[in-house]
Amino acid sequence: MAGILDLVAELPRRRCEPAEVILEQGAPASVLLVLIEGEVEVLRDEVRVARSSEPGAVFGEMSVLMGGPCTATVRAVKPSTFAVVVEPTAFLQSSAEASLHVAFLLARRLDALNRYLIDVKRQYEGHDHLGMVDDVLGTLMHRQPRPPAK
Repeated sequence: MAGILDLVAELPRRRCEPAEVILEQGAPASVLLVLIEGEVEVLRDEVRVARSSEPGAVFGEMSVLMGGPCTATVRAVKPSTFAVVVEPTAFLQSSAEASLHVAFLLARRLDALNRYLIDVKRQYEGHDHLGMVDDVLGTLMHRQPRPPAK
């Protein structure tokens, strides 16, 4: 994680207090945020799906990469500081290291989701709604990507 922290060392900082919303699901996102210190929770449809206190964690990347609104809400749990990447697309295009860091984080999240879905599939094997899990897994594994926003 030190690599991404070095890359954002000179960027502006944003300080957030506990319970402060940093990114809001459905809202437009135009920045990438890199956690320097603190702890946040990630909520999707008001359900907490993750907590992160790892320096170098990146937020807003899905919105930036897909060219749409924020896909989750990020809220501070403890006082937190972020590096603010104001031109995220240019930042990722100019730095293979930053792009690989984001790719690594996304791959870890996808792997965790796949493990979870496999676990659910095993737990409900033989039940009628197992086909739904198969459909979800199939969609995740074979979905064609949309071209990135320019």
